[in-house]
Amino acid sequence: MVVDVEGEIVNTSESDVKETKNTKRPERKSGNYIMESLPENGNTFHVIFSMKEKVGALADALQIFKDNGVNLCRIESRSSKRFNNDYEFIVECCSQNGSLNKALDQIKEFTQYLQIISRDQTYNARSVPWFPNRIKDLDRFANHILSYGSELDADHPGFTDTQYRARRKYFADLAYHYKYGEKLPHIEYTKQETETWGKVFNNLIKLYPTHACREHNHIFPLMIENCGYRADNIPQLEDVSNFLKDCTGFTLRPVAGLLSSRDFLAGLAFRVFQTTQYIRHPSMPLYTPEPDVCHELLGHAPLFADPSFAKFSQEIGLASLGAPDEYIEKLATCYWFTIEFGLCKQNGEIKAYGAGLLSSFGELEYCMSGKPELKNFDPYVTGDQKYPITQYQPIYFLAESFDDAQQKLREFALSIPRPFTVRYNPYTQSVEILDSKVQLESVARNIQSEVQLLMDAMKKIH
Repeated sequence: MVVDVEGEIVNTSESDVKETKNTKRPERKSGNYIMESLPENGNTFHVIFSMKEKVGALADALQIFKDNGVNLCRIESRSSKRFNNDYEFIVECCSQNGSLNKALDQIKEFTQYLQIISRDQTYNARSVPWFPNRIKDLDRFANHILSYGSELDADHPGFTDTQYRARRKYFADLAYHYKYGEKLPHIEYTKQETETWGKVFNNLIKLYPTHACREHNHIFPLMIENCGYRADNIPQLEDVSNFLKDCTGFTLRPVAGLLSSRDFLAGLAFRVFQTTQYIRHPSMPLYTPEPDVCHELLGHAPLFADPSFAKFSQEIGLASLGAPDEYIEKLATCYWFTIEFGLCKQNGEIKAYGAGLLSSFGELEYCMSGKPELKNFDPYVTGDQKYPITQYQPIYFLAESFDDAQQKLREFALSIPRPFTVRYNPYTQSVEILDSKVQLESVARNIQSEVQLLMDAMKKIH
């Protein structure tokens, strides 16, 4: 049941997004918390609570908000996952109206559970940074980008090319208006764009057999067969996304520009990779200053079809949900040195699995030339490593395997200070906050069921 008290919020404010027009290319750092604006330009926050047994308790709680001048935007009820045969209520309200702290202190007298999820951490130290709960919630921050796709720096190869800039805006506008559940935008690529793709494609496939990890080399022929990967054709996101979903449940989502680290990582928690559709400038086909369709589809997409890599990627996303800014920075750096520029050991040899390597002919050669420094992947060390974004990496981190990296990252996630654990529910495509005995008992029952299934299968095999 959803009750709109004063109208559901539909417009968002980008006041907290970093301004990049007069600065150099944005560094891949954590962005501020996104704030959605009410007509009064106040910042919204959510209070999740469950009532104690008392007739009219909810009405009394809502009256407290009113008495303290707190503007309510929406009230939603749902079956409680923390208390059997009970309900939870989500109240969305404005954090700049009325006496918030006083209202929250008073409302605690009527509740047996209360959690504050805020887009504005400065509002209250008791709040947890807002994060998407359902896959549809990705729509709420998809357009809070650090730089629009058509905004180019003065040193960009296409900066003075008006036709190229117009084309970039076309791609950005398509992504900007995309909503979850819609068919992914189909692109009619130009002859020049296809030729640029072909040059990148033909150079990279020469190195893949010797430089790429076995998982990439196993999947890439399947992309050719199922997704239209070839030198004279740029694959459509829809075809690639459908293929990935069949393999691991990962899907692609178009994005209009560079997202903050927090928002980008949040998508991975739902097995959603937010991708561009434009292509680099034809004057420099083997170089791009920012992710383009070559980077996304040649570097990233194939490995999202591998179950171990897909799980590793999702682990990073889940660890980011509700994490403080300083830990978002560490997770984003771990992402950079793994999913973007990671190396791994296979059969005694070093292979590349990072998308920044698998989509760059020059750096794919360079990373195995013996010139850069190699370090073992350790999230506690890797998360603090500084890195350049416009040149080859002087340091790469080496993982024993995807599974090993995933286990290390999971252990690192336990050190992140947040008052709950999260779990992804693939059936509802939602994230569940685990912070009660009832929820843990439910997880234990699921694990017990899976163990029983494993034992039954082992008996039949033997």
